[in-house]
Amino acid sequence: MKFLALYLSLSGLTSLVDRERPIVFHYENVLGTSFELKVMATPEAAQQAEEAALAEIDRESAILSGYDRGSEFSRWFATRGQAVAVSPELYDVLAGFDRYRSLTGGALNPAAETATRLWKQAAAEGRIPSGDALASAAERMQKSHWLLDDAAHTATHLDDAPLVLNSFAKSYIIDRAADAALAVAGVTAVVVNIGGDIVVRGAWTEPVNIADPRNDAENAEPAARIQVRDRAVATSGNYRRGARIGDRFYSHIIDPRTALPVDHVISSTVVTVNPSDAGALATAFSVLAPEESARVAASIPGVEYLLVMENGERIASAGWSALEAPRRQIGMNFAAAPAPGPPAPQTVGAWDPAFELTVSFELARLDGGRAHRPYVAVWIEDKSRFPVRTLNVWFNKTRWLPELRAWYRDDRVRALAEGNDITASVSSATRPPGKYTLKWDGLDNAGKPVKAGKYTVCIEAAREHGTYQIYRQEVDFNGAPQQIPLPGGSEIASASIEYARKAR
Repeated sequence: MKFLALYLSLSGLTSLVDRERPIVFHYENVLGTSFELKVMATPEAAQQAEEAALAEIDRESAILSGYDRGSEFSRWFATRGQAVAVSPELYDVLAGFDRYRSLTGGALNPAAETATRLWKQAAAEGRIPSGDALASAAERMQKSHWLLDDAAHTATHLDDAPLVLNSFAKSYIIDRAADAALAVAGVTAVVVNIGGDIVVRGAWTEPVNIADPRNDAENAEPAARIQVRDRAVATSGNYRRGARIGDRFYSHIIDPRTALPVDHVISSTVVTVNPSDAGALATAFSVLAPEESARVAASIPGVEYLLVMENGERIASAGWSALEAPRRQIGMNFAAAPAPGPPAPQTVGAWDPAFELTVSFELARLDGGRAHRPYVAVWIEDKSRFPVRTLNVWFNKTRWLPELRAWYRDDRVRALAEGNDITASVSSATRPPGKYTLKWDGLDNAGKPVKAGKYTVCIEAAREHGTYQIYRQEVDFNGAPQQIPLPGGSEIASASIEYARKAR
């Protein structure tokens, strides 16, 4: 059986046989989102690196989490007006917030949660917060929330404003998880990706796709493709979280200086050496005006960024182009869309190009905690059960591919039809754990439009010698909008299929 390669090196195909290669681990529900670890090592060393990274994430989370009432941060938050000796990690993050708050003129503020809660409550009641409430929240956020004593290494909590350290604490934790994994004997490189924030360490150049904020489906064409080595990448955006009040969508990103949601920047990506800088600046650059972001970036050596504005304009730092990768070197997820070319002429009975298929699904949360992501395949079959297009395949060990029984049955056909691709890391706004979306534009694997008519949407999920689930849903792609909910099961908690006109 000819298996599909997982990765290509910059010069060609990376062998999967008897040599050091990237070994990939996927989890859901790590720090409230998805987790991917790539390790360049032997299988034994890679497993040790996986354990080291997860142990470090657990250790740091027990210190910095604002959601765990037993964390060190939560215990410190419960104090008031008392100088408390804190761990080096908590002190670092609190001091980092002081630095970034000053550097960004208040655009980054741990008390932004004050305004976030105000907007969530107003949205639940179907209204916009009053001017007085917004002014009060802004005033509350501008106060000092703690006092640090460098000599005594203490932190004094000063007020009762709600505080959340997420702006860059996630990047801070990823930094240390990457170091822990790389410290394992026999490991030469690691890539840690938690919810779209990425750290690359060691002798490895990682391809990274920047999610398109207007189409962030897993298999969508990215907004940009870059390649990084010994760098961190973080992306912030308003396209995955927010609230609709009336006929308007309000971003979850708040300007702490005004308590108002901001939407002039819909995606901001920062690449730099220090992961905390990347995480903090990606958030701040979603709030600041582009000229303000440029001034802040210029004050920190090695910072590069890409901003996608609400009107579609792209604003990049001077050195961003040096990160960009030639298209042929950087691919997307397995079976990504064919390279765009001139639109094919529409023939009678062909798929209506104004329509697209959206396949959404949520992976089941096992025992309420983190778990390995199952292998998942999503593809489209015609009436003869020929696979006209594979939208996505997730796997990391080729020997377990037969667990995807239906997809694997036609592996030879797919290998011939689709060829090889590589898997790039994806930097994006933080995703909810286990929730994924794929889209189909009606093109087959050769990039040609299929005929209108009935096809079967297949969604298959399996664990290594574990539970198994498959959907086979027939859909008539005839230009009439359809929405089909699918029942949950052992591996996929819920799924839906929507055939509709493309959003503008």
